[in-house]
Amino acid sequence: MMAASLLRRDKKATAAHLKADLNRTDNSAAVRQLQELLDVVLNPEKPAADTEALDWCKCLIAGGEGFEEFCKTVRSYDNATLCGLVWTANFVAYRCRTCGISPCMSLCAECFNNGDHTGHDFNMFRSQAGGACDCGDSNVMRESGFCRRHRLRTGENIPSIPRDLLLMSEMVLPRFILCIIQYLRDGYVEPDSSTERDLQKVLQQLEPQISFLEELTKMGGAMRTVLTKILTNQQTFKELSMGQEENLYAKKNYDKYLSALKNSGLVSVEEKAQGATADVSVGAEGGAGAMALLGTTAPGSPDESSKEEDQDAGQSVGQRKRVKLSSSTKDPCIIESLKHKCFLEELLFWTIKYEFPQKMVTFLLNMLPDQDYKITFTKTFVQHYAFIMKTLMKSHESDTMSNRIVHISVQLFSNEELARRVTEECHLLDIMVTVLLYMMESCLIKSELQDEENNRHVVVNCSEPLLKNNTYWPLVSDFINILSHQSVAKKFMEDHSLVMLWMSFVSFFQGMNLNKRELNEHVEFESQTYYAAFAAELEACAQPMWGLLTHCKVKETQEYTKTVVRYCLETLQIWFDAIGFIDEPAPNQVTFHLPLHRYYAMFLSKGVKCQGLDLDCLLPDQEMLMKIMVHPLQIQACLSEIHSNMWVRNGLQIKGQAMTYVQSHFCNSMIDPDIYLLQVRFIQTTSSQVFLRDCVLYSEQERPMLEGALTFLVILTSLRIHLGMTDDEILRAEMVSQLCMNDRTHSALLDLIPENPNPKSGIVPGSCSFEQMLSGVADFKAPVFEPGGSMQQGMYTPKAEVWEKEFDPIMVVLRTVYRRDVQSAMDRYSAFLKQSGIHTGNPWPPYKERTQLHPCYKGLIKLLHCKTLHIVIFTLLYKIWMDHQNMSEHVLCMVLYLIELGLDNQVQDNKEDGEPCIEEHCHDSWFPGTNLLSNLHHVINFVRVRVPETAPEVKKEAPPSTSTEASSYGQNLREAQVFSLVAERRRKFQEIINRSNSEAQVVRPKSSSTRWVPPGTPPQLVTEILEIRESMLSLLIKLHQKLSSKQNSLSASWLDDTDTSHHAHGDGITAIERILTKAAARSCQIKRSIQDICGKVCPPVPPKKNSPTDKKAMDKEERRQRARERQQKLLAEFASRQKSFMETAMDVESPETEAAMDLGASEVMESEVLYDCVICGQSGPSTEDRPIGLVVLLQASSVLGHRCKSTEAKNLPTSDDEHIYPADTCGVAHDVRLTLMQRFFKDSSCLQSVSIGWDGGVYVQTCGHTLHIDCHKSYMESLRNDQVLQGFSVDKGEFTCPLCRQFANSVLPCRPGRSTEAGTWHTPTNKKMCMLVKEVEDLQEKLGLFPVSFTIKQSSETSCFSKEMELVIKDIKNTTQKKYMDYGKNPGSPDNDFLFMYSVARTNLELELVHRGGNLCSGGASAAAKRSCLNQLFHVLAMHMRLYSIDSAYNPWSKLTQITQSREADSFDEERPEVPMLFRDVPSLLIIFVLTMPQPLRKEHFTCVVKMLYNLQFIQALAALSTKFSPEERQAWSTSGALMKNTANSEKSFEALLSHIISELSKDKTAYNHNSEETSMLSSSVWSPQSIEFSLQQFCLPFLRLSCLLQHHLYGDNLTGCLEEEEFSSLATCLGLQSSAPQPPNNTRSASYLEWTVSAFDLVAQWCTEVTGLSQLQAEQSLTLLVQDPQWAAPRLLQLPDNYNIIFQYYHRKACTVCKKVPKDPALCLVCGAFVCLKGVCCKHQGICECVLHSQHCGAATGIFLLINASVIIIIRGHRFCLWGSVYLDAHGEEDRDLRRGKPLFLCEERYRVLEQQWVSHTFDHINKRWGPHYNGL
Repeated sequence: MMAASLLRRDKKATAAHLKADLNRTDNSAAVRQLQELLDVVLNPEKPAADTEALDWCKCLIAGGEGFEEFCKTVRSYDNATLCGLVWTANFVAYRCRTCGISPCMSLCAECFNNGDHTGHDFNMFRSQAGGACDCGDSNVMRESGFCRRHRLRTGENIPSIPRDLLLMSEMVLPRFILCIIQYLRDGYVEPDSSTERDLQKVLQQLEPQISFLEELTKMGGAMRTVLTKILTNQQTFKELSMGQEENLYAKKNYDKYLSALKNSGLVSVEEKAQGATADVSVGAEGGAGAMALLGTTAPGSPDESSKEEDQDAGQSVGQRKRVKLSSSTKDPCIIESLKHKCFLEELLFWTIKYEFPQKMVTFLLNMLPDQDYKITFTKTFVQHYAFIMKTLMKSHESDTMSNRIVHISVQLFSNEELARRVTEECHLLDIMVTVLLYMMESCLIKSELQDEENNRHVVVNCSEPLLKNNTYWPLVSDFINILSHQSVAKKFMEDHSLVMLWMSFVSFFQGMNLNKRELNEHVEFESQTYYAAFAAELEACAQPMWGLLTHCKVKETQEYTKTVVRYCLETLQIWFDAIGFIDEPAPNQVTFHLPLHRYYAMFLSKGVKCQGLDLDCLLPDQEMLMKIMVHPLQIQACLSEIHSNMWVRNGLQIKGQAMTYVQSHFCNSMIDPDIYLLQVRFIQTTSSQVFLRDCVLYSEQERPMLEGALTFLVILTSLRIHLGMTDDEILRAEMVSQLCMNDRTHSALLDLIPENPNPKSGIVPGSCSFEQMLSGVADFKAPVFEPGGSMQQGMYTPKAEVWEKEFDPIMVVLRTVYRRDVQSAMDRYSAFLKQSGIHTGNPWPPYKERTQLHPCYKGLIKLLHCKTLHIVIFTLLYKIWMDHQNMSEHVLCMVLYLIELGLDNQVQDNKEDGEPCIEEHCHDSWFPGTNLLSNLHHVINFVRVRVPETAPEVKKEAPPSTSTEASSYGQNLREAQVFSLVAERRRKFQEIINRSNSEAQVVRPKSSSTRWVPPGTPPQLVTEILEIRESMLSLLIKLHQKLSSKQNSLSASWLDDTDTSHHAHGDGITAIERILTKAAARSCQIKRSIQDICGKVCPPVPPKKNSPTDKKAMDKEERRQRARERQQKLLAEFASRQKSFMETAMDVESPETEAAMDLGASEVMESEVLYDCVICGQSGPSTEDRPIGLVVLLQASSVLGHRCKSTEAKNLPTSDDEHIYPADTCGVAHDVRLTLMQRFFKDSSCLQSVSIGWDGGVYVQTCGHTLHIDCHKSYMESLRNDQVLQGFSVDKGEFTCPLCRQFANSVLPCRPGRSTEAGTWHTPTNKKMCMLVKEVEDLQEKLGLFPVSFTIKQSSETSCFSKEMELVIKDIKNTTQKKYMDYGKNPGSPDNDFLFMYSVARTNLELELVHRGGNLCSGGASAAAKRSCLNQLFHVLAMHMRLYSIDSAYNPWSKLTQITQSREADSFDEERPEVPMLFRDVPSLLIIFVLTMPQPLRKEHFTCVVKMLYNLQFIQALAALSTKFSPEERQAWSTSGALMKNTANSEKSFEALLSHIISELSKDKTAYNHNSEETSMLSSSVWSPQSIEFSLQQFCLPFLRLSCLLQHHLYGDNLTGCLEEEEFSSLATCLGLQSSAPQPPNNTRSASYLEWTVSAFDLVAQWCTEVTGLSQLQAEQSLTLLVQDPQWAAPRLLQLPDNYNIIFQYYHRKACTVCKKVPKDPALCLVCGAFVCLKGVCCKHQGICECVLHSQHCGAATGIFLLINASVIIIIRGHRFCLWGSVYLDAHGEEDRDLRRGKPLFLCEERYRVLEQQWVSHTFDHINKRWGPHYNGL
């Protein structure tokens, strides 16, 4: 009632009145009044969209003043010292690693730019999930990096806030927040697919309310404190949450909330009922409210078989086991439903329920600068953690939701202080691990590893969406984040139950994604689950492991390592039992995922390396160690098998797995620990057992497998990453191996080097940084430009000493993803050796000395000194010497490497205690001891082998098979043998060794007749005895001979005179010498043996039993040699051909061939021009019936129109004050002029007085190749039928030149060369000028007499040639847009066509001038002229223009050369006048005359035309000049010139002519008086005769240049080069304007070139009268038409700022001028600076997007755009586009496409010049290769 009366009053007044009442001491009445008012206003039953309530709240909170003022007042009390600005995805933020304490630290742009980060390691990044600014938070970043505002802590000295200011807020807001919560409760329905959108609807209606909350948070610290109080006050929540008793709505609303809460625990209510749980006491007192989450449960916890209600339905695995969660006393828990105690908790609950709406997230985060809120919120978040996981798994939009979760959690958990507190008070670690376990439990399947039937192990199923879509990512990421804090990690490792729990989590991934080898047919469907598997192991297992390892660096942390190792081994034991593993792995299956093994390996390595632990105390017993070794070993064997194509039927994905396993992001978490484990196992166990592996590997006689096995052995014995290298050495080795494969860019290198043990971000104290190391091993190659325009980036390349001393092929092999990289490294190595003259042949991989082993690992050396290995080495050496066909150079190389390793690593103690008991007696028959040195010279005489009866020794000899056959049946053979091995395994170990020896021992060519023995029947063995009589030494020496193919290559005294220094690099010969030298140096006995053997060495004699294969016929070496020679010869021939082709076809820079390319010109002298057709290869003339054409590219161009007067490029605007005005460009100036003329003069005459085509003119260019037009048609036909995807559109007539592949789209027919008058038309004559003038006039009269084409014979059908001519004209017209062709009043009229035709000629001439640098000083040898097709183009245009005759009455020629009688009598008054001669564009007239006169034009007539036009141009120059004088000057010049009129040469003096013009033009008052005031202001300088002469020359130069070029193309005259000062006279001479030699530049008189045929003064008077007689023209217009300035500077792109950040900061937030929105992909036109939306639908116009539209307006379909968000430039050309690259590079000379790295970028001037050059020369199509259609979508 009271409320009703209040509601009717004015809101502001009510608010003020209430506020006053509330401020009294006794305010209970007012409080009641307010409450009643709020009950009505904030009634949740009203629709949320009603804004009335919001307005009331604003007024009440403001307490009577305006809401804006209230905000200002509250802000002035802001005491915050943190920035805390919250941003959402795609926001651009900064991260500085130098200032950050946490790796997640980020700053908003404002704080970053206001802080000082010069020289820091920072980058800009585009936020993926959103974030918040950490400026001012010293927990996350160092204070030195704070910005000015937050460094001064301005918030601390702010006055305290008056009590009454926020009084109303404290009263109103709780009700407001409750209202929001009630709306949320009401709107929520459990989502099925149908109701999915309803949640969005509820949120949309609440948008204004939540935004209002957000506004409040932005008022600063004071308001946040109030909000915190309200949100965290438990009392308020109790009072308000349930609603009053009598309010039915509130009651129902509360029930909804309770039912929503029901299933919020990990274990749902139904499950509990099933589990018949004992009474569940809620341990609310158990830990600050958060333990409510972990309710305690009695021992009868939900029983094992209960299924999880929602996920399990679809699983057919049957009953799934629950993992027993740890039942330690601390939290014997399965997680309970939630209980809420304050508004904040319920708000977060609904935020989660509604899947984290962006607005809510932002509001919750905006509150974080308030410390109290931060702590409460973090605890609340932890309390809801399990619920978040449940919601996330059900969500359809899990990606978006993941990002929002991380957006929140990263703000909370990056802060070490906070993380530690929550860990202690809320059991954060327990909760996280438990939640992760539960999550993974939902997708477990039975493991099929080892024993399929009885396997009890469960693994995650990689094809589940949970893994496929990385849904687990946010939770794992939080876990990694909190483990990065030392205090938290220590807590984790001290808690044994947690470590055990974590290990059981890791074991879910152990053995996932099992591969079974397909033996019969290829798999139908290649599963791609391995992506998910590798990602899961890296993120869920390896990352947390590295996190823990970072805290185990010092001796004090030994205990932690022991704990982890202990539980790791326990879990491994459990795993072995579960999969039923005893001692032999199941064949033909492999899993790459053994995270438990890797945890064990890494902690073992860390313990020994950093914590001083003894290896033995961490190792399990022998048997367990053997078991642990088996699976990693299986992976290594499988890698070898995969690379030898034995898994090919499993599809490409298995190769993908093998590559990912060694790839740089994975190798340090996968292959490195695996190899380390194997090394440890060999250190521990005695040598003879090694054999086990060899026998499995060797049974495969295939060469790739043998090579793989040996390479692996070498890696095993020589890799030191975990065996004693320091972190710096590791970094250096990694870097060197990557650089040796290829030169690398800085970012590629950063990416390729494993992050651990050297984190690249942040500076680790005491270790060498990445940059220092890089400058130590590599040189920087700055980006260079090839003429082809391919963009290079800055690269790092290894220094010479690195190649010499540090190149380590073993490391390279270990780190290569693609096998070709190993080859690439070797090629680069041999290139270096050749270049530095160390070795010229084909070098072998160099042997690199190893770092010392850590004392713990000395046992590894025993592996090199075991008899078994020596037997293998001996056997292999023998086979290689005997040319056994499976032995490759690689095998020998690896064998030698092993020998050398053995020599370098001697066993210290020779007491063989404990050894003999394991040695089998059979070994003694081979070698006496285990030391390699003593075994080297031991001679073996006879070997008894047992051979399978299928071996060729038993049957008849078969010829050696080629390797292809071998590989085809090798597979079967291998299976049989492995199988038989397994079958016999149970017999005595002895026998296996015997048999394997025999196999390793038999020297036999493999024959294709081997039968495949079905498995299970081992072949019968037959004993054979071979006589050998060799020792390893003798074999080495014989191999040396064999390799050097000299008989006794080593003389007996060889050892004494060797110099060891040259042994480091070289081929096999060097390697053997190096080994022999080393051996001799270590033992005198060996030295003696070597000398003995060298003395009596003889060529190899096959043993008695060996087959006499026909080796004698032709030695293998010799065959190879010949093949090599043949190949060299072919290559040389090919190279020379290529060279000659390049010379003829491309003709890039050789001026001699210029004439030949100038196809129509100089050759006309011969009888007929001959052309080569590049398609049919025939050579012949172009004829009427079979014309030949030139391959051309026609393109519309506006380059000329963009020229300006000033030579400086315009700057790109980077602030709101800068602008670009296009009014001063050439295109605009010409448009204005034409429009002005058309207002006053006759249209047909206007269209002959100017040229168009400055914008959208057609430019024609050619590659210079010719083809028959009919050949071209069939070529196009074949392209049309070609199914290959081309980068061009054949339907639009596009093709590539069949010879040089240059892009083209038309063919220009060549005029049939006629020999008859060719001789005469070029010869000069000495006819009088007036004669020539008359002749020219007659020629023009003749024009009308010509039929359509002068080439037509008097027959009915037109020739093929003229048809082609018409087609080309059609092509030319279609090239440009209609608007660039129709300038006439009546479009499509012949006049309009006429204008377009001659303008095409003008455009091409002008463009060639631009390409020559704007003048003709450089003379003829310009690259542009070489492939010019202007001659052909003129003929085509001329033929077409001959269709239009110029009415003789209007013929400009007569006005040029005769004084005409006045024709006023017969002119009609209503018709507009013609354009006066003085307003006409002289070059246009020249082109019109040349094109409309009969071809070929005699040169004398051409010269005559030029002379007459020069007169006109000169008078125009004088007239234009006279308008620039002040009236006084004009008067003075007029009188001084008048005196000269009567002198002899007055017609050739500019003074006389000038005064005449001034007096003539002054007759009509209008011409001069218009701007007399302005000019006097402008010209303070006085005009001297010199300055007048200079400006006259400048005015006439463009006309002379154009005429000269035209003459060059028509008659083939050479252009002579000259200095710039002499250009005028040089051109005049060239054109025949003066007969004598050029005058010296200082006294060139432009007037002296005039040549009048009638009285000059009369003619000039006539021209002036045309101007003064114009009645309708106002003075200023006639003036603008008179003053035409033909000088334009070269076209330029905009000048860009040096630092890219300037562009980025201004434009990436700038709103588009058309749609007023900030574009998603903003782009800038680099020609005119327009700002456009790329791909924006907002600015689409008739289905065409804005960039494409702009390219049509601005560049006639050529556009150059800089994409602001990507820093790259795209080129649009017609219907195609291409990515050009970037002109901004970082400090390492690299592009940063899409700004992924966000490093500072700087303008690369060279690149920008190249871009500009390509634009001006129209070569985008030729230089850029990767074009695609844009379908108008850019």
